[in-house]
Order: sequence, then structure tokens, then C-alpha cells
Amino acid sequence: MVLFDFGGTLDADGIHWAPRFYAAYAAVGGALAYPPFESTFKASDRELERSPEVRTIGFRALVDAQVAVLRSLLPDGGRLDARRMADLFQREALATAARNRPLLDRLARRYRLGVVSNFTGNLEPCLEELDLRACFSATVDSTLFGVAKPDPRIFRHALTKLGVAPGDAWMVGDNFETDIRPAAALGLRTCWLAPLERAVPGGAAPTVRISTLVDLEAALESDAAVVRA
Repeated sequence: MVLFDFGGTLDADGIHWAPRFYAAYAAVGGALAYPPFESTFKASDRELERSPEVRTIGFRALVDAQVAVLRSLLPDGGRLDARRMADLFQREALATAARNRPLLDRLARRYRLGVVSNFTGNLEPCLEELDLRACFSATVDSTLFGVAKPDPRIFRHALTKLGVAPGDAWMVGDNFETDIRPAAALGLRTCWLAPLERAVPGGAAPTVRISTLVDLEAALESDAAVVRA
């Protein structure tokens, strides 16, 4: 069984949403440095999580909503081209999700797949819009579950839904502190999706490291060969 994070994992090669939104913000003329932008982005996340209306919307509507909240919070937000900013973010996400779909289709024929995500209550409609939902046997959205990663309870809930023990499961994610470290502590094998230049944090190393999700298949096959031996 293989569990996946969503944002930064299924829709990008290990790049979190905050730096990707920042790239779009800078491209439309935003002048704020990244550290204060990141703080504002986290505040926009919290605002969206508190909004019941968000829980029924799909991916593009979520991107639009995030841009709208960012524009209201950023000091130069009022002069930003909201549509272009959303378009820039969405274009890369759609391309990556489409590239990953054949891989996930193949994996779904061999493994039970699930998604465990710190999200805004609308993980399912976002996966549907990206044409990825059919690949997964179960999903767990932190806003709906009431517990967020790295809390071990959200991982245990996903394992229970899929009927799999930790030792028979993988966790694939881009965030070392919320995906890799807590999953490893529970006994899952871990696959860290991250750009090659990103340093491995201190502590336990991931089972494997990849820089693009399409490399996951070979990593799983290699692990299966080791287990059979």
C-alpha cells in the first residue's frame, strides 16, 4: 500500500504551495520578499480552512480563492492581476498532475493507494477535477478528519481505512517534517520527493529519495525485489 501527500507531491515535484504561489506573485509584479509572503500565505491557509464554503469547491476555484485571500492580506495585493496569478499557478499544477496520472494508474493496478493531506476540506473535489480521484482507494483530509499531520492519528486512520499495517505501507511526500518523519516513526517506509539541492534534515533518513514522482515506480520495484530476496 502506498500513501501520498497531495499538495507538492501529486501536483508538483516536491515544491510546496507557498513558494509556487510566490513565484506567481512575483511574476505579476509582487514586491514582497519571500519570508513575509510565506507568513501571509500561512495566514491565507488558515482563513480558507475556516470557510465552510471552500469544502465543496474544486481545484481552480480553490486557487482563485487562495489568490483572493492573498490579495486582501498582502500590502501590494490590490494592484495584482489575480487571474494571471491564478493561471500561472494552475498551469504548472495541471501539467504535473496530467504527467503523473499514467504512473498512478499503473500503481493502482498493483497497490492500494491513498492520500493523506493537510487540506482545506475539499481534497476529494480537487482530486476529481485533476482526474486523479479514481486512482485512490481512500483519502483523508485533515480539515474533515479534525487532525493534521504530523499527528500520528491521521496516518493510523488512513491505514485503518485501507486495512494495512504500517510495516506493509509506504508514505510518499514532499514535506519532511509532516510526511516523512512521522510516517517513519510509525514504521512505514518513506519516499521523500524533493529537489536534489534540498538538504536532508537531521535525524532519520527517508527509505528512498526521488526528485520527480515518475521515479517512484522504480523505487517501489527495487524495494519489492529486496523483500523477495
